[in-house]
Amino acid sequence: MQVQPSEKRQRPGETPPTEVESPPEPTQSPDAIEAEPGEPPAVDNESIDGRRRPGITGELPDRITQENEGAFRAPPPEAFPTDQLPIPDRWRLIQSLGLVKENWRDPYNQNTYKGDRPINRAKVPWLPIKGNDWFFVGNVISDTVIEPRTFPIPVGVQTTQDPDRLDVFGNESSLVLSQTFIAGAALLKGNTAFVPPTIEYRVTLALNVNYVDVPERRVLFVEPTKPTHRLDHFLGLQEAFVDYHFSEYDTDRFDFISIRAGIQPFQADFRGFLFNDNQLGVRLFGNRDNNRVQFNLAAFWRLEKDTNSGLNAITQSPRDDFFLIANAYRQDFLIPALTSQITFAYNRNREGNDTKVDDNGFPVRPALLGTLRGRDYDVFYLGYNADGRVGRINITASAYGAFGEDRNSFFTDRPADIRAFFAATELSYDRDWMRFRLSGAYASGDGDPYDDVETGYDAVFENPIFAGADTSYWIRQTIPFAGGGRNVSVNNRNGLLNSLRPSKEQGQSNFNNPGLMLLGAGADFDLTPEFRLSTNANHLWFENTATLGALRNEGSIPKEIGWDLSAAAIWRPKATQNIVFRLSGAALLSGKGFDDLFDNLGNTGTYYSVLANLILTY
Repeated sequence: MQVQPSEKRQRPGETPPTEVESPPEPTQSPDAIEAEPGEPPAVDNESIDGRRRPGITGELPDRITQENEGAFRAPPPEAFPTDQLPIPDRWRLIQSLGLVKENWRDPYNQNTYKGDRPINRAKVPWLPIKGNDWFFVGNVISDTVIEPRTFPIPVGVQTTQDPDRLDVFGNESSLVLSQTFIAGAALLKGNTAFVPPTIEYRVTLALNVNYVDVPERRVLFVEPTKPTHRLDHFLGLQEAFVDYHFSEYDTDRFDFISIRAGIQPFQADFRGFLFNDNQLGVRLFGNRDNNRVQFNLAAFWRLEKDTNSGLNAITQSPRDDFFLIANAYRQDFLIPALTSQITFAYNRNREGNDTKVDDNGFPVRPALLGTLRGRDYDVFYLGYNADGRVGRINITASAYGAFGEDRNSFFTDRPADIRAFFAATELSYDRDWMRFRLSGAYASGDGDPYDDVETGYDAVFENPIFAGADTSYWIRQTIPFAGGGRNVSVNNRNGLLNSLRPSKEQGQSNFNNPGLMLLGAGADFDLTPEFRLSTNANHLWFENTATLGALRNEGSIPKEIGWDLSAAAIWRPKATQNIVFRLSGAALLSGKGFDDLFDNLGNTGTYYSVLANLILTY
């Protein structure tokens, strides 16, 4: 029923007036029916917690004024809920809340000395920096090595340690103690969490003290009158560069281009097969397409190295040896989850007229092989590298071809073309806390040292992380090639290739070598977050022994090197890289080829290496 307003209602039986001058006074009666509407209910804009009615905008909070000079501009207050307070940057948050009191000796929590907070310019007014986005990063590393080992040690020609010793090889045991302290500092500008620094200055020094004891003379020193032990030390400059970030393709994705000049680390491929060293150079590098494409364009002028520590000797003139490289990485190519890399490198060596004697008195350039004449060479490397996975199988693969010219082969004194090849791959499968690995490597050897083609593959400066790495006996130990070249080694320390060089630090690349074949299997077991057990077994062969036979004046030398068996226990008590202790043992069960080269009285056919290593990092 519709109810009329009271001013238009009439009592029953009454007739409406014919003339209405003004509305009559309402008649109040207890019998009157009257319905007055109330005020509409208030609108509830937040009837459900956390939700608002569409189109409703509440009052904004008062604007907050920031008084932190030099900080990044804070978002406007309306961008935050009313129960939160914006802060100018992330670095001052913990300090503002009073949760952590900074201690420079603490490497785990927030620390200005490891780049967690910007530099306070008021405390270092002498530092020529402007702005509040400069950071200092310092690091100190202690690397301690205790290494007893055995390997074929040649008896001195002029004299021996024991007067009744007439064999070609003497006692096998030796001991190495090495202590290295590394101190580095970096000064960089920029928001370090999300984008590369705008500019970076970095310096790293390394001090090495080493002690070696061997049973024979003329192993540590060329003079037979000197003792069979040696204590040595050296300070090397391992990093000293400026890195300038001068371009961005896309400010949303932070793709960039940088140029770095000075002594700097560089690794040419995923596992360090071709070049892995700290050298003087200029490098242009960057990325794009949201970091799916990366590239390097670099040129290095190789520095001389200290003989016994392997550190950079900047007080000596750099070598007449240049290494130029261009490479490009592409993620998800050729298949998803696989990163592919194409490499083109050029090694230009002009040390043919150079004579170099190392710190122990042994000639290293030219090597004491063949005609004993110096060599110049030009070598071009073309390579493909891959790293990633196919389904659940992890894969790392490398393939290189070396092409060029050796201006003076030490076998013929004639120019020779260089055509050599290298390939390596590692497959691994993860199951819970276990990883199982299969490894294979091939480096071509020279089949005819007296022709005008050198087919033995050699790298520029290898330092491979492969097939057990420096836990492996063959990669860790240097085997001297006595009888065919004094102070020449079959392989080199922390190297895989059988390159017949005096050393990879001071010697020249040599493409007259026997090459290498390797098949291996291994497994890693993460028993706890702090403890890992790693095992490895490799079977090694020379690819071709024609070069060895020519140098030893032997008609036939078998190819088999032997079995390399190793195991390592790695303990990180804090589950971080700040304290790492490793104890490893390796054994070489020599094969027929190794025994033919290094047989001696009392040889048991087994050589061992034990490595105790403690690394402390701040």
